[in-house]
Amino acid sequence: MNAPAWSVPTRPRVRWTPRGLWPRRSDYDLRPAVLGPDLIAGLTVGVVALPLALAFAVSSGVSPAVGLVTAVVAGIVAAVFGGSHVQVSGPTGAMAVVIAPIVATHGAGAVPLLALMAGALVLVAGVARLGRVVTFLPWPVVEGFTLGIAMIIFLQQVPAALDTSEPAGTNPLLAAIHSVAERGDVAWATLACVAVVAAVMLVLPRVAPSVPASLLAVIVVTTAAELLHLPVARIGALPDALPVPVVPDMSPRLLRALSAPALAVAALAAIESLLSARVAASLPRPVAKPDPQGRWDQARSRRYDPDRELVGQGMASLTSGLFGGLPATGAIARTAVSLRAGARTRLAAVAHSLVILGVIYLATGPVSRIPMAALAGVLMVTATRMVSVRTVRGVLRSTRTDALVLVVPPS
Repeated sequence: MNAPAWSVPTRPRVRWTPRGLWPRRSDYDLRPAVLGPDLIAGLTVGVVALPLALAFAVSSGVSPAVGLVTAVVAGIVAAVFGGSHVQVSGPTGAMAVVIAPIVATHGAGAVPLLALMAGALVLVAGVARLGRVVTFLPWPVVEGFTLGIAMIIFLQQVPAALDTSEPAGTNPLLAAIHSVAERGDVAWATLACVAVVAAVMLVLPRVAPSVPASLLAVIVVTTAAELLHLPVARIGALPDALPVPVVPDMSPRLLRALSAPALAVAALAAIESLLSARVAASLPRPVAKPDPQGRWDQARSRRYDPDRELVGQGMASLTSGLFGGLPATGAIARTAVSLRAGARTRLAAVAHSLVILGVIYLATGPVSRIPMAALAGVLMVTATRMVSVRTVRGVLRSTRTDALVLVVPPS
């Protein structure tokens, strides 16, 4: 029988309420067959994320400690409140590229307020159910964005690789050219650190795929620099505890100055997080046992809620800003590492943040001795891996319009 003409459907009203956007008990599976792989995956991605968190903070123009704080605080909050069962969040290269000029203009002290403002915008977008908007982005736009970010990250590391310094906010291409042109003598020690890191990260995955190559590369270079007393710049002192949450300065002048940058950061955080969650849902992952429960675990981890993901990422950046951290996004590289290590639920992402938290409280001394050139090497290899030659070739060969969208920079 058809519904009466006067009846009012209830589903449209549900779409604009917070229902379904909050954590629930079904997000976790504490059975030993799932709990063990989740903890192992969290440990694995934690040691991989440690050097990346330090490097992306430096690339953003802030202290390396800020990267650690962001990885811990934002990583836990996004894992608990986000819409993906397997996504790992924290500081990323794309966000570092956007934040660096903001830091150069307004100073590092503006970053916590920027995180608060951007996080609030992303949170509102999630509550407004705007998560599916990212599905309308054309494929060439996404690939062109990734290619541009990778190039900027690589160029930003050239001064560090040559042991030179450039003024904050300098165009990355001009800074790289100036560093190469102005460098009189060759900084053999710094270049050696970069070369060793790159060699380990490129060769080790082919020999021992289960070993975290970036972490081992940093350990090897740091140990050699200490034993040989190499004259290379180090990270320096790091805090041995999380900072106390503080509301940053919210003067009207600073709020007005950061309004446009906060909108850009929020858009990037939303797009990158949703794209990462979307890609993660399609990545292959191991199943411990080929039984119905194992298959249910795998199918369950493939699903994600884009609206809840925005809510989680918004809350993650808000919380990170209160602790003095950076805006955070979902990180596809770290998520992929977690999945390959056997992650099935969001407990793996929580464990990854707890591993980095343990480093803050127990191992800041050794971490402070890491050469800056080692982080530059990690970022150079990471930037190179962000580019898929096969995908770029496919876009260039598809249509002339797609090729132009890929290679023409935005105005």
